[in-house]
Order: sequence, then structure tokens, then C-alpha cells
Amino acid sequence: MSHILILGGTTEASALARAMADRGLDATLSYAGRTEAPRAQPIPVRIGGFGGADGLAQYLQDHRVSHLIDATHPFAATMSRNALAAAEATGTPLLTLTRPGWAPQPGDRWQSVPDVAAAVSALAGPPRRVMLALGRMHVEAFAAQGQHHYLLRFVDRPRQQPALPDHHLVGDRGPFTAEDDMHLLAQHRIDVVVCKNAGGSGAEAKLIAARRLGIPVMMIERPAAAPTETVHTVEAVFDWLPHSADLGV
Repeated sequence: MSHILILGGTTEASALARAMADRGLDATLSYAGRTEAPRAQPIPVRIGGFGGADGLAQYLQDHRVSHLIDATHPFAATMSRNALAAAEATGTPLLTLTRPGWAPQPGDRWQSVPDVAAAVSALAGPPRRVMLALGRMHVEAFAAQGQHHYLLRFVDRPRQQPALPDHHLVGDRGPFTAEDDMHLLAQHRIDVVVCKNAGGSGAEAKLIAARRLGIPVMMIERPAAAPTETVHTVEAVFDWLPHSADLGV
């Protein structure tokens, strides 16, 4: 019998989990554990890291995983590299499910930067009001540009306040509408939005809002992707599964 492991944490991973359950497939969804209260899922869930590529390879063997699907965030480059190494070490078929990146639209005022460090450097200069739409992981790097006022929006309120001298924290869970984000940006008089090129529709509202309000966006581009077979839709995953190995169902 097949056992499919989904490396998740994204909207696409949750949609795939629902589709797996609807088809009666034996699948497990794995979270890294950064969100304190992840949404309930219709398939078994494991939470926490594996201990690198070797730990993931051991898990694949111990749990007789027949197919590995990397549906992690496009910026989870280390996890994707570990998935590729573990799949190669164990001979497990691997597929990446990821959303296409965003591209600038008419009216957008984007500044493209290669990584978080470049975004921090690009904020040098006079004080501005900056929305950091990055999640929690990289926020403290921006303390190096402490002259700005920062607007933060997290799913979970952190136990400790971020080490930014001047910030306002909003605790909220999306998806958000463009109208919601227009109100947020206007209310906090935001001068520039800093975000990662995550792609997809779920987090696009802030870009639409910035476009409508004429606010510049500093876009952190994606890291180089692991060289794996990649699809962009849940339907394409099920097109791949019967051709990768016998599902045993």
C-alpha cells in the first residue's frame, strides 16, 4: 500500500491534504511547527523537524513512504534541499507542488532585491513607515534600520516583542481582501511594503492594495529552487502519482 508524505505549511499543502482525504489515500501532512495553532486537517498530521536530510530519509524508510511531495513555502529552501537529498538516498519519488511567483502589473512600483539582507540595506535613509509582510523569521534583521516605524502582522502574537525600536504589531490570520489591506495601509500611513515573492492568491491582497494606493513595494525574490519535478496545481499532483509508482489502491 502507498503512504504519501506531504511536506506542508502552505495553502497548497492544505488543499492537497483535502484532496487526498477525498480520494481515500493514505497520506500524512508534516508541519515545521512555526504556527502555534495550525488549521485542522482531514489527514494525519505530524509537527516538527526531521533532523536534516538524514533524519527525513530515516523517516521515509521507517514509515514506508512511497511518495514524497514538497509543498513547503517557496522560501523554505533548506527543507526543499533536504527533501531532494532524502528522496535520492531512499529512492522515493519526489514532486514539488508550488505556486507561481508574482510578476509586476501595470501600476505597480516594485523594487526587486535578492534576499532579506539586501532589503535591509535598501531601507537605509530617512525614517519611513514600513510594512514588513515577512512573517516572524526575518523581522529582527531590520533592527539594523531602526530609524523606521514598522508595521507587523503575524498569525500568532509572539511571546516576546520583536527587537524593533519602533513598531506596531497586528495579530490576524488571512486570507485578507484588497479592501482590508487598503484600509490597513492607509490607517498606518505606510510608505513602503516589504514582502517576499511568495506567489499565489492568498497573500496577494497587500500587493493589490499597494498598487491602488500608489505605495512602493520592495520585493524579495525567491531563492534558487531545488532541481525537482515541479507542478503548480493539486490536479497535476494526481496526474503525476499514477506515473511515478504503483499507488496500491
